[in-house]
Amino acid sequence: MLDSLYIAATGLGAQQSRIDAVSNNVANVNTYAYKKQRINFEDVFYRPLVQAPGVGTAAVLPQPVGLGVAVSGTQTVFTAGDLAQTNNPLDVAIKGDGFFEVEMPDGTSAYTRLGSLRLNDQGEFTTQDGERLKARFVVPSDATAVTIASTGQVTATVAGQDKPVSLGNFELANFVNPTGLTPLGGGLFAATNDSGPAFVDDPGQQGLGTLNQGYLEASNVDLNSELVDLVLAQQAYQLNSKVVQVSDDILSTIVNFRRS
Repeated sequence: MLDSLYIAATGLGAQQSRIDAVSNNVANVNTYAYKKQRINFEDVFYRPLVQAPGVGTAAVLPQPVGLGVAVSGTQTVFTAGDLAQTNNPLDVAIKGDGFFEVEMPDGTSAYTRLGSLRLNDQGEFTTQDGERLKARFVVPSDATAVTIASTGQVTATVAGQDKPVSLGNFELANFVNPTGLTPLGGGLFAATNDSGPAFVDDPGQQGLGTLNQGYLEASNVDLNSELVDLVLAQQAYQLNSKVVQVSDDILSTIVNFRRS
C-alpha cells in the first residue's frame, strides 16, 4: 500500500482536530473568562528510503522520509481578555496575571479567572456552580453593601455600624507555567506537573494582577483570526483529501497494469 495514503490520513486527522479546536473557540467567543485553545502539531518518525539501482546506475543512499503529522497537544492561551463592565458588585475581574483558587467537592483545588461570584447560605463567596473560594470569610446577612478593593481587601456596610467592617482579603494564585494547566470545564483549571505548584499572594504582589469590582473578563478569542485559521484548516484538509485521491488513482493504475 502506498505510504502517501497513510501520511494523508494523519493529515486529515490532524486538521480535523484543528477545526474542532477553532470551532470550540468560536462557540465560546462570548463566554466570560474563556481562554482560547490552540492545537500543536509535530512530525511523525522517519524511516530510511533506499532507491533500488537501475540499469547502469548505483543505488541511491538512504534518505529519511517522514510518515505524516500528529497532534502533540492542546495548548491554552492565557492572554488577557478585555474587561466588560457589569455593575454587579459580586462580579470581580482580574486585571493582569493570576487565578482565584477554588475548593472542589473532593477537597482538591482548582483555579479560575471567572470572577462571577455568588454568596451561599453561609455568606461565603462561591463560583456560579457553588464551589467555595479558598478565601474563607463570611459576609454578614445584614450587610447592605460589599466593597472589594483592587488589593483584594473586602469590606461591608453593616446596619448599626458607622464605618465599613473589614471582612478579609482575596488572594490570587499563579504558576510558573500557566499553559501547563489542564482545563476542567466551567472556566476551571487544575494544576499539573507541567504547570508547577501554585504560589499564592495578595493582588498586586509578586507580579499578580489587581481586582476590578463590577467587571468581568471577556473571552480572549479574536473572531477574525479564528475565521482565518478555520479557512486555512479547511484548505489543508482538502489538500490531504486530494492526496488520498491521487494516491488511490496511482494504486488503481498499478493494479490495472498488473492485470493487463
